[in-house]
Amino acid sequence: MNNQKLIHFLNQLLSNSFVLYVKLHRYHWFIEGRHFFQLHQTFEEMYTAFADDIDEIAERILMINGKPLATMIKYIKEASIEEASADDKESEMILQLTKDYEQLVHEIQHTGLPLATKAEDEPTADLLISLQSKLEKRIWMLRAYLAYE
Repeated sequence: MNNQKLIHFLNQLLSNSFVLYVKLHRYHWFIEGRHFFQLHQTFEEMYTAFADDIDEIAERILMINGKPLATMIKYIKEASIEEASADDKESEMILQLTKDYEQLVHEIQHTGLPLATKAEDEPTADLLISLQSKLEKRIWMLRAYLAYE
């Protein structure tokens, strides 16, 4: 089974997850304002969830005979999500995270799942569906927080 494209996709997803993990730490540390306590805790919950997902993605890459990326330089190079580069206000943080999560869902739906299906790799498809579900729930919560449609 030639699954190099799937391994590449999973490494990009791993890279995006690491970038978001770091971005969420930045937001957790630098959040200010009247929603500080709520968002400080929420961002911690979010990066903790990504820590678990990162491990699952890397282990899946290993299970399908790939090699997970494991350096920040490679993560930044492969990621389609951008690092946080400014001290954003809380609404900007939430909007950026919503956009990032939506991008991950789009990539899973339009690239990852078709590759897993083509490779007849149901465990990878199952992992991607599970990640998509968690991301969609978070998108819903972020939008609700902002009363954003």
